Amino acid sequence: MGLVKRPVFQALKCCAGDVTRSVKPAITLSILEFNLQKCRNPMEFFQIHAQMVASGFIKDTFAASRLLSFSAASPFLGLDYSRRLLHQIDNPNAFTWNTLMRACTHRNSPQFALPLYRSMLGSDSAPDSYTHPIVIHASAVRSSEVEGKLIHAHVVKFGFDSDVYVLNTLINMYSVCGNLSDARLLFHRSPVLDSVSWNSMLVAHVQAGDVKEAFRIFDSMPEQNTMAANSMIALFGKCNLVSDARKLFDGMDARDVVSWTAMISCYEQNELFAEALEMFHRMKREGVSMDEVVMVTTLSACTKLGASKKGEVIHGLIIKDGLDSYVNPRNALIYMYSNHGNIVAARQLFDSCSFLDQISWNSMISGYLKCGLIGEARALFDAMPLKDAVSWSTMIAGYAQHDRFMETLELFSEMQVGNIKPDETPLVSVISACARLSALEQGKWVHAYIKKNGFAINVFLGTTLIDMYMKCGTLETAMEVFNGMKHRGTSTWNAVILGLAMNGLVKESFEKFEEMKRCGVPPNEITFVGVLGACRHAGLVDEGRQHFNSMKQVHGILPNIKHYGCMVDLLGRAGLLREAEELVESMPMTPDVATWGALLGACKKHGAIDVGERVGKRLIELEPHHDGFHVLLANIYASKGKWDDVMELRGDRTHPHIEKIDKMLEEMFRRLKLEGYQPDTTDVAYDIEEEEKETTLYRHSEKLAIAFGLISTPPPAPIRIMKNLRICGDCHDAAKIISRAFQREIILRDRQRFHHFRQGLCSCTDF
Repeated sequence: MGLVKRPVFQALKCCAGDVTRSVKPAITLSILEFNLQKCRNPMEFFQIHAQMVASGFIKDTFAASRLLSFSAASPFLGLDYSRRLLHQIDNPNAFTWNTLMRACTHRNSPQFALPLYRSMLGSDSAPDSYTHPIVIHASAVRSSEVEGKLIHAHVVKFGFDSDVYVLNTLINMYSVCGNLSDARLLFHRSPVLDSVSWNSMLVAHVQAGDVKEAFRIFDSMPEQNTMAANSMIALFGKCNLVSDARKLFDGMDARDVVSWTAMISCYEQNELFAEALEMFHRMKREGVSMDEVVMVTTLSACTKLGASKKGEVIHGLIIKDGLDSYVNPRNALIYMYSNHGNIVAARQLFDSCSFLDQISWNSMISGYLKCGLIGEARALFDAMPLKDAVSWSTMIAGYAQHDRFMETLELFSEMQVGNIKPDETPLVSVISACARLSALEQGKWVHAYIKKNGFAINVFLGTTLIDMYMKCGTLETAMEVFNGMKHRGTSTWNAVILGLAMNGLVKESFEKFEEMKRCGVPPNEITFVGVLGACRHAGLVDEGRQHFNSMKQVHGILPNIKHYGCMVDLLGRAGLLREAEELVESMPMTPDVATWGALLGACKKHGAIDVGERVGKRLIELEPHHDGFHVLLANIYASKGKWDDVMELRGDRTHPHIEKIDKMLEEMFRRLKLEGYQPDTTDVAYDIEEEEKETTLYRHSEKLAIAFGLISTPPPAPIRIMKNLRICGDCHDAAKIISRAFQREIILRDRQRFHHFRQGLCSCTDF
């Protein structure tokens, strides 16, 4: 119960003392009613209470019950005060007890109704026909079937088991608690059934989503009243039976605001947002009064439809109808404005609210994140008086969606320190961040956390875990997760197909693609990115053409820019430059940077200098800060002898551990020479002697990274490297030898794929 501190009763004693010292006023029921009607704060109430105590009028059971009724319903008095007031009443009757028990449920403290009922039984008061429904309703609110059954036994004991009001409350309690069998048993045994009985059974099956039984009950009802029809419309909406809902709505003899709201919600739930707005406008034309529920539902439709102007009109109606002070419409408006990019209007609403709940704060933070205002979102997050799990999830997901992966992991750590238990949303965000950062150890920790805390590995979590392990090169664990999943979505299969292809297991990737189709899971656009990627990694030109053509001809999928990019890369790397260029020219959309980049790489590889120079210049115009394109163009300039242009594009050498790295480089090349390594200087784009070219090769970024890995990680831990470009041929050959010479596994993730170097071999089979 809401606690009233001791000073309140001290104030009451002071008031009583003041009244006692003065002439005792005569107080009657009419005076009491008049004083209560004027009462606006605790001190005024305490004075009224003190007058009744001083005058002895508190001993009048009816007058005391009236005082208790006001106290129990008053927002400025705690329920504990009302409980103490109850004990001051001589011989409280059932009405008095019922008043306080009912207030417990109305004021969100249903857990105190049963203890009060026990106290009532211990007094001289006996329950009446209203007592048990009050306590049963409190049990239903708490979904406590155990308590409900105890009261049911008392209903029988006190002889109220034939009272239709009591029976209806019991039917509702069992229904809310999910015990439809006992609810049906009471319904069928009831000597008298009224409209409430039928509605209670109907609502029970509506809440359970049992369309067939709900429709049977509705069809059997002696009177299909408005409330019953409203329940059926709500059920049809939840079950995607929109036409049935509309047919029932159109056939109703009488509709109330709930009928219209149910129909609008039905459209909104089924993503028929334009129809929802049309129904709202029809409701308005027919002069039906609006409430906050219909406003919130209609604003949701405006938000999802992107109808900002219509949303502003509804905002005006909310103000006109005096609903702008209600927190739910305000939250819906904040959400709508922020989703439509009008973050200023959203913040003005937020700042003007006299009362803010968790949804208000979370909606505003979400709005800032949707508009890319990360700093503002974090500032508001830090200012929150109370953060719930949704607040943390929203902020963590926002960081991940805006590629702020380090902040994602840091905020998740803060969430753990605060003992806030996450749901799957932040876990998915954190695992995705680990995948993007190749942070395998953190990803493993999150996976262990999921297991320890009993999270079910559903499609979303499982797919994200598979993606993370694949992108960290840990294929065995990725496949363990896949094989352990009870349910797999298209995205799950895609993660495996793409992951296996990226890690060089092309045969296995194709096998999973065929298995996917055998399991009846239809491939989508992303599936074919993986399949074409597998063809690209293995140089399978004919298979690539076949799968590319099958997209539209067999599966009805139009190739997008990523599929064209895969084919251009596949054809270009195979030396089919003319076919690759023709494919670029025939694309139904404007080629992107990746597609031009694939063609540029092919030109460099196969010495198509003129085309390569033209494509390279175009790429640098499109994305001037992309280092890979600068390097490729530099190599093309070098092949034409344009050394001044090369030097303008390349050069750097810094690292805090450079001395240790230099020593390890020396040891690496000592062992490489012992293994018969001969540097391949064809990719060195500098106008220097052959010996100097070899020295330049020794300091390629891949070799520097391997040297750093050797001094930084203890064996047998694999050395993990991320590179923003494709690995050069010489570094690829050197990495194979180093893996054997140092007995270390090297997992290198370049721009296109993974290379697993073990015992002198690479997973890409040197393609």
